Amino acid sequence: MSIEQMIKENIVNTPPSGIRKYFDLINDMKDAISLGIGEPDFETPWSIREEGIYSLEQGRTFYTSNAGLPELRREISRYMKDRFNLAYQAEDEVLVTVGGSEAIDLAIRTFAGPGDEVIIPEPCFVAYKGCVMFTGATPVTIELKAEHDFKLQPEQVLNAITDKTKAIILGYPNNPTGATMGYDDYKALVEVLKDKNIVVISDELYAELTYKGKHVSIANFPEMKDKTIVINGFSKAFAMTGWRIGFACGHPAAIKQMQKIHQYAIMCSPTTAQFAAIEALKNGLEEVEKMVEEYNRRRLVMVDGFRKAGLDCYEPTGAFYVFPDLRKFGLSSDEFCERLLLEEKVLMVPGNAFGECGEGFARATYATSLENIKEALRRIKCFVDKLNR
Repeated sequence: MSIEQMIKENIVNTPPSGIRKYFDLINDMKDAISLGIGEPDFETPWSIREEGIYSLEQGRTFYTSNAGLPELRREISRYMKDRFNLAYQAEDEVLVTVGGSEAIDLAIRTFAGPGDEVIIPEPCFVAYKGCVMFTGATPVTIELKAEHDFKLQPEQVLNAITDKTKAIILGYPNNPTGATMGYDDYKALVEVLKDKNIVVISDELYAELTYKGKHVSIANFPEMKDKTIVINGFSKAFAMTGWRIGFACGHPAAIKQMQKIHQYAIMCSPTTAQFAAIEALKNGLEEVEKMVEEYNRRRLVMVDGFRKAGLDCYEPTGAFYVFPDLRKFGLSSDEFCERLLLEEKVLMVPGNAFGECGEGFARATYATSLENIKEALRRIKCFVDKLNR
């Protein structure tokens, strides 16, 4: 038997991320503009970087406790209460992870396995389905629709639930659509879920990046709090992607088991990043608000630009993405994005990279300079004009 035949079937059957192809194409392309990478273009605020440097100068290069530095967990507890009205005890309801991605993986592995089903509304962050498939569980997808502003509808969830359903993953504010869910949206969903033995894994990594109203979590509903794992982190709001620092909050019983997996697989999150994260929560929120203000300015320019270029475009209310509709041009998402890149040197990511129901759309990020955005929109209009001729 060859080594290829020894690899687990569920790993082989999990497709690679559909995003990578386009990043590979743009690498050797001069004067190209990328609207593809979901990463802040801001530097990590100086006081946060300075604290990371200081921690190294002080020789703080040791392992921390598996759950994370006690001071960081206390700051996360305070932050979640002050910003989102969610009360979690630092001692046993907060786990510091290697980015939000590890927290998502831990939550899925804790609650799902072979024979189980996990509901995933799509389009969504590319890692959800892969993490579910790695456990041997079955992803059950729900199609989020533009006519509903990409909000999850309660009847969709009700129709997807079976006796095998163990969890549902919610990602709001949403990557790639920029959609958000408000109090009334969640209230209707809670009516479906409150009496079900289903765990909610709520990915709220973009919680700070909301532009109309305040962020709401399904965990804000008392009947759902104990059944919800809230995922958050520092990558997007604090421009700390490379620091790899995130966290999960939830019921002590769940956090205890997630920590066990984390303990064996990871040991602890990067120590330098943990000290920097303490500074971020203590003194970095003013910088976050400045970044959000700039993102909002870019958001409005991008939506207006896409519409003037002749693309139907839902106005996103969170994260830093726009999800224009390409369907009227008669091209697949891949065809549109590949031609746009080759002919006009602008990178957008095909919507089907985020689930089959993303076909006919594309994701563009405004986590780049206003100058780049305006030039990209000019090129996109030129491309659309060619398609219309």
